[in-house]
Amino acid sequence: MKVLLFLLLAVAAHAQSPYPASAEHPAPAWFVNVAAQAGISVRNVNGSAENKRYIVEATGSGVAILDFDRDGWPDIYLVNGMQLSNATSAAKEKPTGHLFRNNHDGTFADVTAKAGLVSTGWGQGACVGDYDNDGFDDLYVTGYGKNRLFHNQGDGTFREVSEAASVAGTGKEWGTGCAFVDYDRDGRLDLVVADYVHFDLATTPAPGAEAGCMWKGAPVMCGPRGLPSAPNLLFHNEGAGRFKDVSQASGIEKTAGHYCFSVTTLDFNEDGWPDLYVACDSTPSILYRNNRNGTFTDVGADAGAAFNEDGREQAGMGSTAADYDGDGHLDLFKTNFSDDTSTLYHANGDGTFTDATQRAGLATNLDALGWGTMFADVDNDGFPDLLVANGHVYPEVDAAGLGASFREPRFLYWNQGNGTFKDVSKSSGPGLLEPLSGRGLAIADLWNDGRLEAVVNNLSDRPMLLVNEAKNRNHWLGVKLTGTASNRSAIGARVVVHGSKRDGVDEVRSGSSYNSSSDLRLHFGLGTETRVDSIEVCWPNGEREMFPAGKVDGLVELIEGKGSKLP
Repeated sequence: MKVLLFLLLAVAAHAQSPYPASAEHPAPAWFVNVAAQAGISVRNVNGSAENKRYIVEATGSGVAILDFDRDGWPDIYLVNGMQLSNATSAAKEKPTGHLFRNNHDGTFADVTAKAGLVSTGWGQGACVGDYDNDGFDDLYVTGYGKNRLFHNQGDGTFREVSEAASVAGTGKEWGTGCAFVDYDRDGRLDLVVADYVHFDLATTPAPGAEAGCMWKGAPVMCGPRGLPSAPNLLFHNEGAGRFKDVSQASGIEKTAGHYCFSVTTLDFNEDGWPDLYVACDSTPSILYRNNRNGTFTDVGADAGAAFNEDGREQAGMGSTAADYDGDGHLDLFKTNFSDDTSTLYHANGDGTFTDATQRAGLATNLDALGWGTMFADVDNDGFPDLLVANGHVYPEVDAAGLGASFREPRFLYWNQGNGTFKDVSKSSGPGLLEPLSGRGLAIADLWNDGRLEAVVNNLSDRPMLLVNEAKNRNHWLGVKLTGTASNRSAIGARVVVHGSKRDGVDEVRSGSSYNSSSDLRLHFGLGTETRVDSIEVCWPNGEREMFPAGKVDGLVELIEGKGSKLP
């Protein structure tokens, strides 16, 4: 085998966390919100904080994790909205998204202005990827109005290039989730955008004015039913910094009449080509199968991922993918509206899914309304757990006694390693208990110490930075992939970590959760294993390589072309 280029980062091998674990907090988790002391205190703005007359005020904003300056420490971008009055007001200070640079010591610096990212718009989601393969990850922000593409110029600054790159959209679609993905495997990242509705303040009815503007007898904001849906978008990367709208030609537009939120990429049928799962509100979910010829077909219903086990459409918000039961196949989890369960779709290994929500112990917490969610191995035992951010859309629920709360706690479902989960939310720290109306959620090992943190963007409130201070002795491995023939971010690559007892599998993905984008580095909990036998990578272009492995409890960089080729 060729010599592996290990980048066991000096900062990561035995990094000292600024928020150390304590033996008084046993595994799996004890989450504490350290956002204020970390310097992340900017307030999210999405219309009125307490009176949501229009649906655009209630859907909230996402989070993106990216190492924008390539110093090996993940940074945080918080998407922001605006006030309804901002659309016409001449106010000097308007809301903007915020970029926080990781100071390596447990704090972050707001570098929004310095980085050239001051930009007001009704932001919804964000995704990360190096679309021009220059080595620096770029940022795409969706919203009500035109979307924005920020090109990372490699000197700590960004330049807004959406119009020049032809990815701004028309301004009529309300963009929500997004993901960079090389769907045709040509080495350049393309861009998929989920759209919600065509929204017009001038024609949207007032709360309670129509049948679709009532909930449990109370007058509430209108939508999405009754509002015109907007088609999803797919932009093909033409090179030279430009994209082409291929939404119609690719078949993406054929699935019409849906109100879409999050986008999760995964190779669900394991043919080496990336597919797209889209969670939709009040309509069936979409599973776009990549036909390997530049087109997609929605096979959600046939594959068993469009409805729940009762054959009922749900109001999907966020989604995430991982191999929760260790069988080598990536499963799907989706959050839904209140008075319903979230949904766990178990991958059968033949391109189909089965609703496993009940048997996995996840048919709980029916009063909560779920949004951002990620599989995250919080105790590094090798079995991905589930984090969920919750919060209602109707402030009226508090006063009207409608069986729900506008501000809700977060959930942690601990994976018991036998195909079932246990709700440990109430015993896993104060960071999960404080009621807030959560929306976007992203995860990362922010201090390279082997523990996953979660960033939550709360609607019309301050964000949360959740640190797990529980003590555990399990081992871990972080994997950073760098493409050479494939896209530089290696988005779409599938990694299998071969251990002596069991294997771990995951894919590099942009987007996912609720309109958010987590760290592009992969994190594998190893349990008690003290070494890894080998690491297998199927690169986005279909080439497969095997890399020798060694030490654990650190980060390793695998560079395309430096391993041993596999047939």
